Amino acid sequence: MKAVVTGADGFIGRNLVVALRRARVDVADIDIDSPPGALVPAVRGAAVVFHLAGVNRPEREAEFFTGNVGSLNTLLGALDELPATERPAGRPLTVLSSSTQASGDSPYGRSKLAAERALEAHAARTGAPAVIYRLPGVFGKWCRPNYNSVVATFCHNITRGLPVTISDSSRSVELVYIDDIVAQFMTHLEGRAAGLARGDVRPTFVASLGELADRIRAFRAMRDTLLVADASDPFTRRLLATYTSYLPPGDLAYPLQQRTDARGTLAELLKSPRFGQMFVSRTNPGCTRGNHYHDRKVEKFCVLDGDALIRFRPILGDEVTEHRVSGTDFKVVDIPPGMTHSIENVGRTDMIVLFWASEILDPQRPDAHILEVLRG
Repeated sequence: MKAVVTGADGFIGRNLVVALRRARVDVADIDIDSPPGALVPAVRGAAVVFHLAGVNRPEREAEFFTGNVGSLNTLLGALDELPATERPAGRPLTVLSSSTQASGDSPYGRSKLAAERALEAHAARTGAPAVIYRLPGVFGKWCRPNYNSVVATFCHNITRGLPVTISDSSRSVELVYIDDIVAQFMTHLEGRAAGLARGDVRPTFVASLGELADRIRAFRAMRDTLLVADASDPFTRRLLATYTSYLPPGDLAYPLQQRTDARGTLAELLKSPRFGQMFVSRTNPGCTRGNHYHDRKVEKFCVLDGDALIRFRPILGDEVTEHRVSGTDFKVVDIPPGMTHSIENVGRTDMIVLFWASEILDPQRPDAHILEVLRG
């Protein structure tokens, strides 16, 4: 299958081209630096043309129509040059990326509306299939900051410790995620009936500029607080992916605060009121951790390296249970409430263990009561 992408070097274009090529689609990518006349041979034999080319921040107002209407007319002219044997049944589907601003009265919005009407007229005249998408603000990886995306600007600045300027924190913006757009566009590889249709991308999200900045600042604070974002929320999940994509490559690694004593070292990894917390320890040979029990907290131990002996005893009983676990096992051991427990490094090398606890440690109410597993 062959597809054409105009504006292939833009934000949406780059993401779409990657997805198309991953699906083994033959992609003809057209952009501003493509040679004159490249569209005519590109559209021949194409199943679908994604018209993403356009302008939104030109130096002169007249360039809105040149970039948004003129570029589409150039494409439609190339489609009209298809051999008669390929018309109308052989015409490719044209997918137009428009904007929700087409319903407004700004120069940009008027140019987008004019482009929609040009495609409508072309579809009515030729019977060729066409789909128009009115997209709100788009966010995601590879969007240019300090240009026309507030999310890209916030992510770029906050990842670098730069200030963000908000003129009206209560102003709301509607947003759609780049991968949701790409996924919807990819459905058009399956073809579409002749005529004009209106497309829709879901989900979309609405947030105030103040809320948006606060969410992104919270992502940056995660390295200090260890409080992870709520990944069950679709908007948060997409926003976190976007934020992370703007981290400078040299800033992807960061240290954890370590607590060290005679037994070894321990560091907290992640915390959340929804899932509790995770931490990791390195324990010296012959040393033991634990010898305490919990009233309500549940834990899981996973030995990643070394050899461990995990012991349990009911706090109201005498029977001791032992589990010998090695880092080669990838075995998880559950730690129930009401059972005093310990973990001993019985190997010759350091023992590394990953822990999960069902709640975040509260130093005022730690729910860890000292009690030796082995009596006497």
